[in-house]
Amino acid sequence: MSGNKYVFELPMRVRDYEVDSQGIVNNAVYLHYLEHTRHEFCRKAGTSFRAMQQQGIDPVLRSVNITYLHPLGLGQEMVSKLALRREGARFIFVQDIFTLPDMQPVVKAEVTVVCLENGRLTRGDVLAEAFSEYL
Repeated sequence: MSGNKYVFELPMRVRDYEVDSQGIVNNAVYLHYLEHTRHEFCRKAGTSFRAMQQQGIDPVLRSVNITYLHPLGLGQEMVSKLALRREGARFIFVQDIFTLPDMQPVVKAEVTVVCLENGRLTRGDVLAEAFSEYL
């Protein structure tokens, strides 16, 4: 988590339907938080998944590695942070979630995305151009 050069941050709050019977966020919900952060990052970068899809560009998940460090509860505030690097045709999103205001680590994740253009796997140069300011 430390040492990452975050290029995007998104504050969020745990909603009532995201907690389980124990009153903590269900493990699968963190994947939604991470995805929402990537979508908002794309918007900041000047594109959207809808716009990319209309151009025949489809960023797709290759892998997700997530480590759960501390549970979140109902109404708790958090910040989702994102760092990005490119390794060949792969875009690696390093995503960390922290509690607010104390910045306790909640989740550490590495999400690998590849790019399809018109249904064919590519090096993702169009996507790299969209993210050039952040790579």
